Amino acid sequence: MMKMISGVSLFRALFSWALFFSHATCIFALAMSPTRTVLVTGGAGYIGSHTCLELLNAADGQYKVVVVDNLDNSSEESLKRVRELTSCKEGRLEFRNCDIRDKEGLKSVLDEFPDITSCVHFAGLKAVGESVSKPLMYYDCNIGGTVNLLELLQSRGIGKFVFSSSATVYGEPEMLPIREEARLQATNPYGRTKLFIEEILRDCHASDPDAWNILILRYFNPIGAHSSGKIGEDPQGIPNNLMPFIAQVCVGRREKLSVFGNDYDTPDGTGVRDYIHVVDLAKGHVAALDKLYSDELGCESVNLGTGQGVSVLDLVKGMGEATGKPVPYEISPRRPGDVATVYADAFLAKKLLGWQADLGVPEMCADTWKWQSTNPYGYKEVEELQEQQ
Repeated sequence: MMKMISGVSLFRALFSWALFFSHATCIFALAMSPTRTVLVTGGAGYIGSHTCLELLNAADGQYKVVVVDNLDNSSEESLKRVRELTSCKEGRLEFRNCDIRDKEGLKSVLDEFPDITSCVHFAGLKAVGESVSKPLMYYDCNIGGTVNLLELLQSRGIGKFVFSSSATVYGEPEMLPIREEARLQATNPYGRTKLFIEEILRDCHASDPDAWNILILRYFNPIGAHSSGKIGEDPQGIPNNLMPFIAQVCVGRREKLSVFGNDYDTPDGTGVRDYIHVVDLAKGHVAALDKLYSDELGCESVNLGTGQGVSVLDLVKGMGEATGKPVPYEISPRRPGDVATVYADAFLAKKLLGWQADLGVPEMCADTWKWQSTNPYGYKEVEELQEQQ
């Protein structure tokens, strides 16, 4: 009997030591793993702030984020809330107010943070209508700013680069779903800036393949917000996109929604698009960076979408269910240039990045409403209160 007890005790002791060494090994491996410091341009904006949050929440805790943003169409409050949501330690999320056209300012940021080894590039102007009326401003900011950024990154040997592109580079689709090899034919100045930057990136890689490792992410229609309701889309002025306009109608900031056309060849007659939850989209950027750190891809373009079409009235219905009351809307004439249906072929993202969208219309609508109902005027109220103090 005494021998059996001793054997059990010995087994327990060995098992405890094994657990201890296993835990200690994990801690040591994490401590010894190199920190990946990422420059995120436009990181205080809608998609940028959600991506910063997901980078800081990455399972291995490896990412440190340095944000540059000129705050023209964004708020530093978003990054303060990202810090709160992630409880990130001092130094893991840094912010510098800088325009990507300010070459000396960007140089100072890179001097201050010599550990930067990659870049996610969101910064740029993005309103299609404004780009038509002010094309030179868009070419100056989006293309000129990107050239500044690339020149400085190249001078520092920083070649891991994720570019925030758009499905607008496909123009009117020739095929559905849209695959990455589809014809590129942007139809407005905003879309052309995205397409021209893609070409610049392909030229950069061709000129020095060993220096650049690039992923171009063409995303479709980001909507939604973080499930906490702390960060979300906060457009300045009248929203250019569908979902923030619906949300502002729901919260009482707008009288009703104008639905442009109900006679398209779609199930309910309204336009169909590939809407993707912004959190899924942000996770796609983390997957892209992970891939660049583990493999040499060259210069690849990848769609980020759900692969499913959702109509305008589907979103109107979803927001009605999320808020508990119908969304007032009226049917208006079609807008020039709008097409009936656009949605992605998302196969390559799953194959190459191991990523796919998980959240659907119910989550998109519920999270949008939580954000808008708890922040009816976005970050503006907080900013005005801080100014008064």
